[in-house]
Amino acid sequence: MIIVSGKIYVIPGERDTFMEGSMESIKAARRTKGCRAFVVGPDVVEPDRVNIYEEWDSKEDLSNFRGSGPSSDISSLIKDANVSEHYIKDTSPDS
Repeated sequence: MIIVSGKIYVIPGERDTFMEGSMESIKAARRTKGCRAFVVGPDVVEPDRVNIYEEWDSKEDLSNFRGSGPSSDISSLIKDANVSEHYIKDTSPDS
């Protein structure tokens, strides 16, 4: 399993535009094979921050969805980003 998590900072005052522009990608991801979770959400403290959380069954599933990445309209709103992929070997609960 792969977890993608992090934060994106958008141009001040453009978070609502970024969120609206992300809606189709969110819906598409959730319909994609191997997607367990896909969340893009506004941060409750920082007005220009968006939090990202995704879960994927495999790197292949994630890569198939990513394709060429976000549209240029959305990308142009990003000021800074810190998003990481975390590879999980075991998802069983502790014994």
